[in-house]
Amino acid sequence: MSQPVTIGRRDVIADVAAALGVAPEEVPEDADLTDAGLDSVRLMSLVEKWRSAGAEQADFATLAAEPVLSAWLDVLVPADQA
Repeated sequence: MSQPVTIGRRDVIADVAAALGVAPEEVPEDADLTDAGLDSVRLMSLVEKWRSAGAEQADFATLAAEPVLSAWLDVLVPADQA
């Protein structure tokens, strides 16, 4: 049986930054990503990308409910990889 694929902290930050059109270091972990310009279409694209990479925990409704990078990292990145 294969192990589940996970995405790393850097991957999530880089993907969010790319969706916003900024450098990864410009995305504060406590910022509201909706206020930063992330719309639902971009969020759906991120969710699809992460789910395609094997991150089954990537869920549009969960991430949309709290559009803050630090909250997303808690959901998407296993504690042993944080």
